[in-house]
Order: sequence, then C-alpha cells, then structure tokens
Amino acid sequence: MKPKVFSTHGLFPPARTLLEKSFDVDYWSREERPPRDELLRRVADKDALICLLTEKVNDELLDRAPKLRIAATVSVGYDNIDVPACTRRKIIATHTPGVLDDTTADFAFALLMAVARRVVEGDAWMRTGTWPGWNLDQLCGGDIWGKTLGIIGFGRIGRAVAKRAQGFDMRILYSDARRAAPEAERDLHAEFVSLDRLLAESDFISVHVPLLPETRHLINAQTLAKMKPGAYLINTSRGPVVDEAALAAALEAKTIRGAALDVFESEPKVLPALVGRKDVVLTPHIASASVETRTKMAMMAAENVIALFEGRRPANALNPEALAAAT
Repeated sequence: MKPKVFSTHGLFPPARTLLEKSFDVDYWSREERPPRDELLRRVADKDALICLLTEKVNDELLDRAPKLRIAATVSVGYDNIDVPACTRRKIIATHTPGVLDDTTADFAFALLMAVARRVVEGDAWMRTGTWPGWNLDQLCGGDIWGKTLGIIGFGRIGRAVAKRAQGFDMRILYSDARRAAPEAERDLHAEFVSLDRLLAESDFISVHVPLLPETRHLINAQTLAKMKPGAYLINTSRGPVVDEAALAAALEAKTIRGAALDVFESEPKVLPALVGRKDVVLTPHIASASVETRTKMAMMAAENVIALFEGRRPANALNPEALAAAT
C-alpha cells in the first residue's frame, strides 16, 4: 500500500508525476487556501504533508495527524512550521532553499525600479485614456544609477541583489548579524556597516532577513526616522519585518520618498492607509513567482518527501535530529 500524502496545492505537473509514482496523493485543488478545519480533517490519515506558508504546522495539526512523518513546506521561509513541535514527535520538517534566490533578487530590483521611476503611476494614467502627451516635469522620479543601495540581510538573496546593483554602478552597503567573507565583499564591492549608518546613507534600502523574534518590526518608527530623507524602502522578505502603520506615517510625513512591498503583516490583507498611496508599489507576494522557479520549489518539496520514504535523509531537513531519533 502506498504512503498517503496531502498536498495543500495542486503543484506543477513535474512534481505531481514524481510524487504519484510512489504515493497516494490527495491534492487541494481550489483557488482559495484550505480552511483550517478541512486541513485538519484531510491530514488525519496522511503519512506526509506538502504545504505552503499559509498553512500553520503546529501542535494542533500534529496532534490530529498521528501517522505524519514529514511536513514539507514549499518555501524558503519556514515560520509556518513549529520545528521544535515536529522534532518532539520525530517528524521531519523541510523547506526549499537556494532555488529562488535569483528570481527573488530580480523582483526586488524590479520593485526598486518601479517605485523610483513611478512605473505603476504611469501605467495607471495611460489606462485612463487621459494622458495629454509628453511634458518636461511629468512623473519625474529618482535616478537609480550611481546611488547608494543598503541591503539589510546579506544572505543568498541579499548578495544576488548586490550583484545586480553593480550593473547600475551603485555604492553598496550591507548590514547583517554576521559579516561576510572578505572575498564576498570584494567581489560585490559591498561595505559592511552598522544598521544606523546604512539607514542614514542609503538612497534605497532592500530588506532580506528571515522572520525571527528579533527581526519582527525591524523597520519601525525609529528606524524609519533614521532613513535618509528621500530614500525608498523595498521589502521582499517577510511582511511582519515592517511595521506597516509606521511606514504609512513616515510616507505621509514625507520622511521617506516611497516604498515597494511584496509581503505584508497580515496577508492577504494590506493596511488601508497604504492602499491608496501613489508613492507605494504593492504586489501580492510574487517575488519568486516564475514558472521555472515555482516548479523547482515544488519538485524540491516532492524530492524531500520521496527521500524520507526511501530511507534517505531529505536534503533540506530543518531538524535532522528528528530523523536520528526516529531510527
């Protein structure tokens, strides 16, 4: 009898083909995310769970899934999974790192360019049919080339953004809990600085930190007040890293010039004070949303599940000690 898997998304065809060779797979096929009670019901008899960031894998769910051996999230971030709770039950938790770095960096830079050059405003104007024609001071934004880019979080994605910034001859500052190796700084022409200095000197600030207790509301009223007047904020990391109310207040006070957000504090909701602002670009958590990258992410989650049931350690296990305890 094949092991049973519940996938909270229909996945992409290559991942489905891979899974269905060895598993009895139950897919959630509706557009909306599965309601909590439905998720708990569907996972009750399953050996594996493939989920998205929107599904909380916590004590409540794990108590309802006594046969579960693995929870595989199709994401790099894993704040949706209570990893210690999984470990206590000898359940492996996995994620999908590495495959979305360049795609997300591309999008972060797309947001940076869109907010600086007022692309969304221009597009909206053209669609009204009221554009009167070219004029000297229409929708003048800010230059990107030669400016200073501050990167908060200098991991794989942050470094990929720095690489792209080199093509615009930007000065690159970065702040991180740990300093990068000298060769990385040299190759990317990046300077390690304090967060306060980065805030004060950067024309653009791009955030690339994981959501941790210490990074929640890292961007708040105090840090926004330290930003260079006329600067732009770009966030493609996690929504709660930015205090949206404080950001709206800073934009209203013209403390900063603009912001571009792909993630939000209370997804799918967005703070109403941000929605009507022309100096904010808002996108629906799509930084990694290329067909190629999202397919790779789904494949990686499937491969993690397959590895466990073939007696191998999943390549992206977050708690390999759980595997040792189970054997």
